[in-house]
Amino acid sequence: MEFKVTRKTIIGDILDEDPKVSPFFLEIGMHCLGCPASRGETVEEACNVHGVDADDLIGRLNEYFANK
Repeated sequence: MEFKVTRKTIIGDILDEDPKVSPFFLEIGMHCLGCPASRGETVEEACNVHGVDADDLIGRLNEYFANK
């Protein structure tokens, strides 16, 4: 079954599914991926904090997982 990211998906769960997606977060300014607090945030929460379009990031992540 394909891994699916939503606004409510926890960042730590995404990174646990495939650590190779960390550049998706790093390139939009989310450099705190090793921080326990950031791993517990949802995609939506993290995008709000960093001023990033959550739908764009979710689309890119889901495209990655679909083609994996």
